[in-house]
Amino acid sequence: MANEIILLVDDNPTNLQMLFQLIEKSVECKLLIAKNGETALSIARKTRPDLILLDIMMPGIDGFEVCRQLKADPATNRIPVIFLSALDETATKVKGLQVGAVDYVSKPFQPEEVIARVNTHLTIHRLSQEVQEQRDQLEHELKVVSELQRKLLPGWLPDIRGLKLAVHYETSRYAGGDYYEVVGLPDGRCGLLVADSEGHSAPATVMMAMTCALFRSCPDLYDQPDRVLDFLNTNLCKVNKESFVTALYAVYDPNRRTLRVSRAGHPLPIIFKHSEGKAREVACDGVFIMGFDPYDQVPVTEIGLDPGDRLLLYTDGVSERFNPDKQLYGAERLCRRMEQSVGLDDPRVLLNGIVQDLKDFAGERPADDDQVLLLVTF
Repeated sequence: MANEIILLVDDNPTNLQMLFQLIEKSVECKLLIAKNGETALSIARKTRPDLILLDIMMPGIDGFEVCRQLKADPATNRIPVIFLSALDETATKVKGLQVGAVDYVSKPFQPEEVIARVNTHLTIHRLSQEVQEQRDQLEHELKVVSELQRKLLPGWLPDIRGLKLAVHYETSRYAGGDYYEVVGLPDGRCGLLVADSEGHSAPATVMMAMTCALFRSCPDLYDQPDRVLDFLNTNLCKVNKESFVTALYAVYDPNRRTLRVSRAGHPLPIIFKHSEGKAREVACDGVFIMGFDPYDQVPVTEIGLDPGDRLLLYTDGVSERFNPDKQLYGAERLCRRMEQSVGLDDPRVLLNGIVQDLKDFAGERPADDDQVLLLVTF
């Protein structure tokens, strides 16, 4: 392509002239020349050529050092380098590849070989740039989707009398499929929703947005956990048969000091009983995941609560977080963390401790799934 640039670097004018004429006749591109390593580095940093043909044996900075400096600079490290040299020893070729060259042409030049290698590496570089541009575009789009997704989440946690709330939300990479909501209801009650769309890519984000929109469209059902999940499932079934959503929705009644819970394929909630000093999973009957088939009936489990009790709702990206040894974090470890004495007055302190423990457990292994933790103290 005419807009591609090739930089020829050689201290021998005869070699430069021969290369220039050879490539000019056979390759549609713009040619630049440099007679030493210092000039080559300056030109490369200013013009960012698409290919460099680089002599090894030059006065001053030799070709190996030029290549090292090019590969050490983020602005030039993607430029392919073909070494040119009369030194045909294997050790020289190996050293050239080790410092970052993509190919090696021996002197005296064979015209057909030079043109073939130049065309090959120009094509590879062109395709690599196209792939990188597509990746950059995709990354930009994912960041935009992530920003839009976060705007769907509650901007703040409501002030509910008698409750203290804390939440942690984290996607595994940009956009995700986890969702939470806390809504105030009449008579001091409140609704707590945690949901998880399958996966953590663009389809999961769409499912998360649909779940959010459906939930916010049924405020008249908020005080009935079974009807909320039935409504979500009925409508998700109409538009989706490929992905699924798990969810847990609970309604807290401060007058009766009870929590009524309905669950669709979601991890069991964890409760810490202050009087016992112990945390455990709450056995809640449930229905299968949402988005496949209508429900016949959604069960509701009622839990009694006392002052000082704690409740943790979370998505499986937490309990199924792996460490470098491929061990799961697990619900049992969450239970033990819920028994910590910190955070008695501020659930954010306890939640921050759980999140830190999760990170310490995972070490350098990145999260495989999105994570939501919603902690409530009564």
